[in-house]
Amino acid sequence: MRNVKVAAIQMKCEKSQENNLNKAEKMIREAASNGANIILLPELFDREYFCQERRYDYYDFALSVEEHPSVLMGKRLSKELGVVLPISFYEKDGNVLYNSVAVFDATGEYLGIYRKTHIPDDHFYQEKFYFTPGNTGFKTFKTQYGTIGVGICWDQWFPETARCLALNGAEILFYPTAIGSEPILTVDSMKHWRRSMVGHSACNLMPVVAANRIGLEEVKPCKENNNQTSSLNFYGSSFMSDHTGEILCEANRNEETILYQEYDLDAIASDRLSWGLFRDRREETYSKICGK
Repeated sequence: MRNVKVAAIQMKCEKSQENNLNKAEKMIREAASNGANIILLPELFDREYFCQERRYDYYDFALSVEEHPSVLMGKRLSKELGVVLPISFYEKDGNVLYNSVAVFDATGEYLGIYRKTHIPDDHFYQEKFYFTPGNTGFKTFKTQYGTIGVGICWDQWFPETARCLALNGAEILFYPTAIGSEPILTVDSMKHWRRSMVGHSACNLMPVVAANRIGLEEVKPCKENNNQTSSLNFYGSSFMSDHTGEILCEANRNEETILYQEYDLDAIASDRLSWGLFRDRREETYSKICGK
C-alpha cells in the first residue's frame, strides 16, 4: 500500500505578480497543513493570462529556471513543507521562450523541467506568439510520493500525451490549466474539456488531476496591443478522477478552492496490470499516428 494525498489549487489570478505569488504560497501552505503530499497549481498562475493579447513587452515576463520567482518559491516551499510541487512558469532559455513546468521533490530537490509540447493558436489563446513548442518530450518525474507525469493545458486534449506519460512510468497525470470562454466559437467547452481528460484516465487506468484558474480577465485597448479589446472568463471546474475516469472531487466555476484526494498507488498499479491494456497494445500497427 502506497497512499498519497493530492491537492489541486483553483485560484483567481490578477495583474500583480507579487499578489499572485503570495496567494499561491498561502494556498500551498494550507494544502500542506491538511496533509497534501503533491500540490498542483494552475498554468502560469503568477499573472493574468497574458496570451490573450500580443505584446512584445510581455516577452520580458520570461525568466530562466534559476531566476523565475515562481520557481524559486516552489523550491523554497517544497523543502520547507516536505511536498512535491510542479510549478508552471514562463521560461527563458537563451533566446528561446517556453511554457514550462519545473518539478521539485519533497526534499526541495529540482527534478527537472517539462516544456509544453502542443501550443494553441486561437483568437484569444495566442500562445504561438509567446512560446516555442517544447523540446523535452513527455517526461515523468520520480518523486518521494510516486512517479508523476505532467502535461500543460492544451496537451491535455491529446491522447498521445497521456499514453506517452503512461508508457514512461507515470502513476498520476497532472495538468495545470488556463481555460475558459471561447468567444469566437461561442461554445461552453467545460464538459468537453473534462471528458477528454477522463478518457485518458480510463484508457490508461491512471488518475488525472487538473487545476484551472477562475475569473473574468479583460484586455483594455492600448498602443502596445494595437488597440485590442477582449475578455476571457476562466471557468475553473478543477477536478480529480480515479483511475477509471470517475470524477472523485470537483470545484465549481467561480470560487477559489483546494481539492483533496487520496490514492493507493499500489492498488491502482495492480488494476492497471490486471486489465491488460498495455499487454495488448499493438505498436507495429500504429505507424499512422507517428506520421510514417
